[in-house]
Amino acid sequence: MRILLISSTFPYPPTLGGTEVRTFYLLRWLAQRHEVTLLTQRLSAIDFKASPPGANPDAGGAGDAGDADIAALEALGAKVICFPLGNSPRDTRLRKLGRLVRSHVQGIPPNVAFRYSPALQAWVDDAVQRRQFDVLTCEHGVNAVYVRPDFPQQVRTVLNAHSFAVGWTRSQLALGASPHPWRDRLYLPTLRRYEQRFGRQFSRVVVTTADDRQQFLSFIARPPAAPNWVQVVPNGVDLAAFPPRDRDPGGQRLVFTGAMDADHNIDAVCFFVEAVLPLVRSRYSEVTFGIAGARPASAVQALSQHPGVQVMGAVADMGAVLRQATVCVLPLRLGFGIKNKTLEAMAAGVPIVGSDRALEGLPMDASAPLARRANTPLEYAEAIAQLLDSADLRQRLSQQARAWVAAHYTWEHMGQRYEQVLRC
Repeated sequence: MRILLISSTFPYPPTLGGTEVRTFYLLRWLAQRHEVTLLTQRLSAIDFKASPPGANPDAGGAGDAGDADIAALEALGAKVICFPLGNSPRDTRLRKLGRLVRSHVQGIPPNVAFRYSPALQAWVDDAVQRRQFDVLTCEHGVNAVYVRPDFPQQVRTVLNAHSFAVGWTRSQLALGASPHPWRDRLYLPTLRRYEQRFGRQFSRVVVTTADDRQQFLSFIARPPAAPNWVQVVPNGVDLAAFPPRDRDPGGQRLVFTGAMDADHNIDAVCFFVEAVLPLVRSRYSEVTFGIAGARPASAVQALSQHPGVQVMGAVADMGAVLRQATVCVLPLRLGFGIKNKTLEAMAAGVPIVGSDRALEGLPMDASAPLARRANTPLEYAEAIAQLLDSADLRQRLSQQARAWVAAHYTWEHMGQRYEQVLRC
């Protein structure tokens, strides 16, 4: 197949966040088997040149800029064409206000309008008109802005949704966890209009869990009549990057991993440190809690003032951090879909205590449990205590979880499933 893959988020290195991880590994699988062109964006408008509309993707362009990250993606077998972001990061308030007004009129969310590139749009329009590709994929809903309603008549269009902004925003507001509630309430009608257009834009939509599929079908007023229009392709895990630990480290070390500028991760660690950790430390005074992940927000950095909390920031090897932990805690209250951080901890053989959100999409068979489930502070404290007190329980969860992801949730499995969706 000739595949055009659009990802406004630059998918390398595959350690920066969930969007980068999912896009990178699916790109890697496809590029080894098909002719793949990646259209993406970077912050710098100086370092990268964009191919002009009508340019042959095989003839070179922005992917020849010599950047090491672009070279790493091209080494996978993909052709990479990189455009600068559509707007300068140094926006004035007047520009922001203008973009807000335009987004409301056009039904395009402000964050999508900020990243929008007319040059990238012109390139896509020309490629579709020339019928250069068999299938066009958008990695995340923010890229749907480049897909015109008539595109499905000329090329197969697939949205790899990753997540849906309407559901995410509603969840934040309901929980009282939105950092800008007035803004999010103002944006919701625009988000709704934007995502409801997916039904006209895409031949297929891909989500990561069955719950996501049901939620999206109920949200779309008139979903297409095509059978299996919404397909489930979960996230996977790179078993080589997250080998299992060879022994239980013992001790009383808890860990959380993730991009620490993401709202759902910020909310999770703040909730845990403020509501759960005091209960745990009242019984286990030597317990420590490590927060590992790049770009910790100021609210996360402030947690280091609490007893036993270590804000680690970016780490060279997340797998090593996981293997050194006694228990991985995933107290997520926001977000949808199967979580990379959950699969990575399971692959590393670290027993997990996680919320319904953290464990979404995973089977919780009582006869062969993969993790301990908790949602309230008392439930977390009790589940953590059970694991700290029992090396046998930790070992059993560790072995069962690793065997399960190795059998069902590798990126090779998910690449095959995604490839099949693109063929249909």
